[in-house]
Amino acid sequence: MKTLKEEGVDTIFGYPGGAVLDIYDALAQTDIRHILVRHEQAAVHAADGFARAKHTVGVSLVTSGPGATNTVTGIASAYCDSIPIVVLTGQVPRQLIGNDAFQEVDIVGITRPCTKHNYLVQRTEDIAQTVKEAFYIATSGRPGPVLVDLPKDIINTKINYKKPSPINIVSYKPTYDPNIKQLKRVVSLLKKAERPMIFAGGGIILSGASGELIKLAKMLHIPVTTSLMGLGAFPGNDPLWLGMIGMHGTYRANMSTASCDLMIAVGVRFDDRVTGKTDAFASQANIVHIDIDPTSIRKNIHVNVPVVGDCQRTLTQLNDILQKEDLGNIEKRRASWLQQIYEWRMDQRLAYDQKDIIKPQYVIEKLFELTHGDAIITTEVGQNQMWAAQYYHFNQPNRFITSGGLGCMGFGLPAAIGAQVACPDKMVVDIAGDGSIQMNIQELATAVQFNLPVKVVILNNQYLGMVRQWQELFYQKKYVWTNMTCAPDFVKLAEAFGATGFRATRPEDVVPILQKGLETNGPVIMDFRVEQEECVYPMVPAGAPITEMLLV
Repeated sequence: MKTLKEEGVDTIFGYPGGAVLDIYDALAQTDIRHILVRHEQAAVHAADGFARAKHTVGVSLVTSGPGATNTVTGIASAYCDSIPIVVLTGQVPRQLIGNDAFQEVDIVGITRPCTKHNYLVQRTEDIAQTVKEAFYIATSGRPGPVLVDLPKDIINTKINYKKPSPINIVSYKPTYDPNIKQLKRVVSLLKKAERPMIFAGGGIILSGASGELIKLAKMLHIPVTTSLMGLGAFPGNDPLWLGMIGMHGTYRANMSTASCDLMIAVGVRFDDRVTGKTDAFASQANIVHIDIDPTSIRKNIHVNVPVVGDCQRTLTQLNDILQKEDLGNIEKRRASWLQQIYEWRMDQRLAYDQKDIIKPQYVIEKLFELTHGDAIITTEVGQNQMWAAQYYHFNQPNRFITSGGLGCMGFGLPAAIGAQVACPDKMVVDIAGDGSIQMNIQELATAVQFNLPVKVVILNNQYLGMVRQWQELFYQKKYVWTNMTCAPDFVKLAEAFGATGFRATRPEDVVPILQKGLETNGPVIMDFRVEQEECVYPMVPAGAPITEMLLV
């Protein structure tokens, strides 16, 4: 507990059990806030949401055996999205490890592929140093989850506290400052480019580089797109904003990618949902890839100029160099390129036709208007996630919290709880589907217990919507086990948990229900009965170039 306090920890998300009773006993003697979740997976998702919303490290604490294994999905999600969390797990006493003891699992072995690093502590004297090191590894370089497994006999032994030493891991030295020669190559390409674009990802948000990104784009009049994880890194209301790129990206973003002559990719990993067919991705462009993780560069896409470094430091130095250069009449040089992008935007806008049945896009648009775009939005995974990305316009970083790389259903509600704990004065809304919300809906009890006023907007189409969409488009409408008509009454369920529930069944109900839900104190579920067979468009079929979009 003392080491956690020294690391600035003020909140832990957890679930007690026999192997961690000594830790919980010590926790009760501190002022660290403990949020009791209803499932250990939710403890990690909540720590994830807390970390993103507060731009810090999230911490979870669980017991051994099933308590530890229940964290794996949350850890894997944080690993895919590079989120700094520390997961503390209990373990059976050392003498019982390997003996098939009650609630014994090799959680270090299980999580080795989905943690940045993990530990099995072997001596009580090592606890403080190991915890300090765990925080350092979680937050340095490319962030990620670290697990610390604590045997019961280790944590119930009493020793005198010894302050941990400064961290110096010889084999782990992340590169923060870019190579100046590489930056000069980037400058040379930027000065020559006629049709440049910036592709930004979650690395911009993690490194706090949004300001530097905006400065670069404005200085050189370069249009900007982002991945799902990068939404909010560049203002969604800026004229240079292209919208999200990729499988469900905007027409103008995807077309720009195919036509640009220079792509500055910053803090991205060129995920398959972004690139589509890789040999057709940005095929006319020189590609510059800036990332703190050297293993991400050239892993999926060949790049012309690799730059290893922290996004914020790299963009700061790049901007400093550019300000000293003679860039000529940049605005005039960009005119035809920006005009082409404007024409693409006018030709194919994100659109839907709101008539007699509630359209999910309409719900998101009205939510954006009523919250003035100032809410923290978490999502589940599926159509709800994509509609949120398309129709809620993010103007600031750390306002869109979603499971991007793993695509984990059940993420949104516990992540919203974590974000609400981190930002008690902010409006936090989980945009959910009727299928995914049921995966961790028990966490509504956590929100009620701790009086966390999270709002849940359910886009209820009575299907596993994204899977149904694929079955409609590619499996001749054979809807195999995607029908979700046997579902709870979400209004009654909310009331059963001690929360408030509302339902909208007609388009004219949408705004009044959203207003009531957002103004109601405490946790709220809003159940919107939307068009059952609405699809997310644009859509790029798997394996196709991202310019080959299904538009209707």
